[in-house]
Amino acid sequence: MRIIFFMLLVLVCTKASAQDGRDTAITIDEVVINENRFSTPISKQNRNVYVIDKKMIAKLPARSLQEILQYANGVDLRQRGPFGSQVDISIDGGSFEQTVVLLNGTKIIDNQTAHNMLNMPIPVEAIERIEIIRGPAARIYGINSLTGAINIITKKPEQSGFLVNAYGGSNFKKDTEGTGDTFYGRGVQLGAALSKKQQQHSIFGSHDKSNGYRYNTQFENNKLFYQGNYQLGASDEIMTSFGYINNTFGANGFYAAPGDRNSTESIQTTIAAVQSKHMLSDKWTLMPRLSYRYNDDDYRYFGSTNPNAGRSRHFTNSLAAEINSTYKMNSGELGFGAEVRNDEINSSNIGEHDRRNLGIFGQYRTYLTENLNVNIGTYVNYNSDYKWQVYPGLDASYALTEGLKIVGNIGTSQRLPSFTDLYLNQRPGNIGNPELTPENAFQAEIGFKYVYRNFSLDAYYFNRRISNYIDWTRSVSTDPWQSNNLGKMVTGGLNMRSNYSLPVNDQSKLNFSLAYSYLDSEFRDGQPDLQSKYLISSLKHQVTQTTDYQFKRFSVLFATRFNERVSGPSYWINDFRLSQSVDKFTVYIDAQNIFDTTYFEIGAIPLPSRWFSLGVKFVSL
Repeated sequence: MRIIFFMLLVLVCTKASAQDGRDTAITIDEVVINENRFSTPISKQNRNVYVIDKKMIAKLPARSLQEILQYANGVDLRQRGPFGSQVDISIDGGSFEQTVVLLNGTKIIDNQTAHNMLNMPIPVEAIERIEIIRGPAARIYGINSLTGAINIITKKPEQSGFLVNAYGGSNFKKDTEGTGDTFYGRGVQLGAALSKKQQQHSIFGSHDKSNGYRYNTQFENNKLFYQGNYQLGASDEIMTSFGYINNTFGANGFYAAPGDRNSTESIQTTIAAVQSKHMLSDKWTLMPRLSYRYNDDDYRYFGSTNPNAGRSRHFTNSLAAEINSTYKMNSGELGFGAEVRNDEINSSNIGEHDRRNLGIFGQYRTYLTENLNVNIGTYVNYNSDYKWQVYPGLDASYALTEGLKIVGNIGTSQRLPSFTDLYLNQRPGNIGNPELTPENAFQAEIGFKYVYRNFSLDAYYFNRRISNYIDWTRSVSTDPWQSNNLGKMVTGGLNMRSNYSLPVNDQSKLNFSLAYSYLDSEFRDGQPDLQSKYLISSLKHQVTQTTDYQFKRFSVLFATRFNERVSGPSYWINDFRLSQSVDKFTVYIDAQNIFDTTYFEIGAIPLPSRWFSLGVKFVSL
């Protein structure tokens, strides 16, 4: 209750300040959210959507996609290793398998296990913005968008040039259990762009390396990403992309502590996509897409001490094609499309399996009155293992005033069991269950959006029911973990976000953001005597706050994160970044976990202590 009171007090104070500063208002930038069929300015969205834009990304003390997402309210990142080694991601109390991740609208689904979902070849410098869509989104994004979606949008270059970003850092502690060396981390990101009237090309590469922050947590991460945009005329555009990442890390305690003290893992991921947009007429738009993902996951339980014993190797292939279309009518806008997908796995302890998926989308949006907007649609899915399923949804908004809008939505979605859930055979540790059925979600949400000059406030309440909930359980500690459909997970949640910009003078301004999420989950119809891997670990309270001050080309940002889980202690993490730009050069200093908090996000894996970094960036893009 103290957190809620503090949140409301700050909102009242910032609202009062916004009114006092009405003569020096700042225009809030409008972002257009592209939902595969409809393109909607964020101010006109009927859903709970949060955007981290490139300006905020540049200010954050973050050098990987995973580190950026730490500051997204409602997003739960559970790290096994630092700086993007391996991270589970979920939204609003869901499991790490229930959130779909997209790259420029293309789904990045890991059919082996969502542990590798964020193993993506996207350096921070290539990201334009990150869109976080909360709640079931099957009628927008299709399969596995049970609790929400995260869409990463990459930059389209506006001018030719290049960039170099290099950094180094340490916690100034020594590896007393291993080499005795001081822990360090270093990296470099390179980028180049060619921008012409009818084509734009960009290529980014990065290399990050560290000897870790405790015994056997070292990593080496290499990324390559290319994007090409081609305008064939006023009505036709093609975008191509290709990415590769090789991520190798020490996996001390990641899966089977304490026996896996020397474990290592190497994950190589390749992605490729071609998509286009064609304006067939003033009313009709066609958008086809073709994508491919290949993943090689090589885990060695004994690491280099006995590399061929306890080894698990998984190869997965996913090929998908999608076509979307919109048609504008006098009464509204119609969106429709279809997707086909083929997933395959060849694994040492899962075996060889494949499955196929067909999805059909249909949406219609219109203004029933001048202020009432309604968007209704459905997703019809056929899976080779689970046959036909239907997932409808509805969202609406009503503008009470120019700056105040009431929004609400009702949605359904599902999550297909992964190949690991179904077929894993790691006796005596973990056993899959081929009898699993898909998880299904129903969620209702209501809230409001308020914007007054340079102040904004969003607040929502939702209730979600997930049936056929999948978790890994066991009766006693000597039994293996096994995946099962357990029962029904009922979650009620409240989330609030506020932003305020205060112009100090013509050359400086202060930006303030504060967000709070509360979740209350209850598991029904289950077996209370079972031990659970994931059920009891979701967040209950979460606060994210950033304050940044900019004077000319000098800026300082202070960020605070508070997490309290259903089980385990709560913790505060505080970070900051100082940066100074001169011409095309920027020098920055990062400090993460500045008060040296000891905290855990998965099991008994301690995360990094206080860490300092120094970097320099040259940008001519």
